[in-house]
Amino acid sequence: MKQRIITAVVAAALFLPIVYYSGLPLLLLTYFLATIGLYELYKMKNLNIFSGHGLLSVLFLWALLFPEKYMNVLDTFYYSKTELCIVFILLLLAFTVITKNRFTFEDVSFSILSALYVGLGFYFFFETRVDGGLVYILYSLFMIWATDSGAYFIGKALGKRKLWPEISPNKTVEGSIGGVVCAVIVGVLFVLFTDIKGSIIGITIVLSVFGQIGDLVESAFKRHFNVKDSGNILPGHGGILDRFDSLLFVWPLLHFFHLW
Repeated sequence: MKQRIITAVVAAALFLPIVYYSGLPLLLLTYFLATIGLYELYKMKNLNIFSGHGLLSVLFLWALLFPEKYMNVLDTFYYSKTELCIVFILLLLAFTVITKNRFTFEDVSFSILSALYVGLGFYFFFETRVDGGLVYILYSLFMIWATDSGAYFIGKALGKRKLWPEISPNKTVEGSIGGVVCAVIVGVLFVLFTDIKGSIIGITIVLSVFGQIGDLVESAFKRHFNVKDSGNILPGHGGILDRFDSLLFVWPLLHFFHLW
């Protein structure tokens, strides 16, 4: 627990100032976090990201992450973001021939879905900060931290009924409900003390639930590939996906609610 707290404090001290400043530093951080997330998924499946197909997957991810505000750069070359992504998908498929099927159709599918899973979540992280402002990023962070903490402590104290034992044996129904309640408290505080707009209480419930689903999705990945953590870049916490799994589901949904 001590190591987890130290890592969390250090990570927050590095992460939050960049989120506050925004701009190019935040974009570079977004690309860095997403790339590490893709690397972790590749490692789970025992695929080498430092390879031809790995490079194509990273480039596909980077194309997905390309922000709306810089789209005029692509317009200069008469290409759209969608066209770039299609090119990388076709190249990944072509790699099955180049490698004589050592890199299989299943591997291509895994690579594309992994890039989409990580890329879309982090893309909307940056877009939310740029379009919605700092308050919505802080809301999403504190709401998910409250969900995780509430689910852990309330589940430990009151949990009896298993939520989804085949995926995550330690999670309980009581803990899940406790996490939603704690998230709603955070939502109420943001309504009272910020200018955040929208039916935030109902939205908080939806986001808290989907954040927990995002956590379970990553747990399902780890159970399928028989690994404890997605990585070890964050001592006591695991990898980037272990820390951002819930937020990868929350940030797109938060953007889709059109709160700003």
